[in-house]
Amino acid sequence: MEVFRGSFTQQEPIPEEGIAAALAVLRHGRLHRYNTAPGEIAQTALLEEDFARLVGAKYCLAVASGGYAMATALRAVGVGHDDAVLSNGFTLAPVPGAIAAVGARPVFVEVTQELTIDLEDLEAKIATSGARVLLLSHMRGHICDMDRLMAICDAGGVMVVEDCAHTMGARFRGVPSGRHGRIGCYSTQTYKHANSGEGGFLVSDDAGAMARAILLSGSYMLYARHRAAPPPEAFGSLRFEIPNISGRMDNLRAAILRPQLATLDDRVGRWETLYRRLEAELAGTPGLTLIPRHADEHFVGSSFQFLLQDWQPLRTRSVIARCAARGVELKWFGAADPVAFTSRHDHWRYAGTQPLPRTDRVLAGLIDMRLPLTFTPDDAGLIGRIVKAEVSAVFQGAEEVPAAVPLGD
Repeated sequence: MEVFRGSFTQQEPIPEEGIAAALAVLRHGRLHRYNTAPGEIAQTALLEEDFARLVGAKYCLAVASGGYAMATALRAVGVGHDDAVLSNGFTLAPVPGAIAAVGARPVFVEVTQELTIDLEDLEAKIATSGARVLLLSHMRGHICDMDRLMAICDAGGVMVVEDCAHTMGARFRGVPSGRHGRIGCYSTQTYKHANSGEGGFLVSDDAGAMARAILLSGSYMLYARHRAAPPPEAFGSLRFEIPNISGRMDNLRAAILRPQLATLDDRVGRWETLYRRLEAELAGTPGLTLIPRHADEHFVGSSFQFLLQDWQPLRTRSVIARCAARGVELKWFGAADPVAFTSRHDHWRYAGTQPLPRTDRVLAGLIDMRLPLTFTPDDAGLIGRIVKAEVSAVFQGAEEVPAAVPLGD
């Protein structure tokens, strides 16, 4: 019986160029974003220029985390206490967490079997919720028809903020993810597409929104030192009105990230190789439904999802346990309790109870796994064979395990 021996949480090492740049920062000790020697440009400011250029944005702000990026973006576009903010019913906890952090109320929109926001339900909830902002989560890298979504939101007077934590490097009809809405937000947490442990970006072409975001991030009236930023006049009277909620990235993490941006396209290609190999292995598995990708979506395959649609929970648990026994770590969004990073809308009690029957049906059968770049295509093939064998065995009536089997992280 084949067993997989690799780790689903082991990332690639930081590039040597990033290690050298980080050591240089450590040696001179100027870690704070505004602590520079005469004539020196801070690594954080250089990183913001690099990322703005990468995605084709006028302005960029590097921050402490993806969650901070989203909360700051919401504040920057005027979301306040008790405002309704639309968002996907399928996402991760930092998304509703960002809405709650600014005192607003999440209004969840149904998702489709393709794991993207349901555009018909979005249109209906724009009409009934009173929300004027959509925090759109490209959850697990699945991108909806962005042209249609923007047309719906524009017609309804709804501003779009994009959560691109899983789509840095992705495009829809040639447009980089994060460049359709008013602000795009990204993450550089360890399991994302560039690794600084924690970190993130905001990008925008809106000078007013970005001036507010920079002031919120703790500019200490030093905003003129930013390079991928609006001109000083954009800050005008805002500098007297916007509170300091410090969260701009430090120079150490910026130094680590800059070389990684230069190799993003290469990594996206490698992820697609892993994803397509796993997809090919799983094709035709009895009881398993693959997630179709939009023809105009250039996605990043850093994780993989499939559905065990309408399976009984005990049988799904059996698949997870049998795969775990062979070294394959699967996550399940249908579990009754949140487990580590995996939770769903009815676990977030601060968001209030909201009926999402179509989303609940999808999540009840949704299986998820990471695809780190420390895997090889042969690893992806082995993982696919193991999952296919165990799903087939349970689907065809093999002996099941007790419901108390642990689900892992």
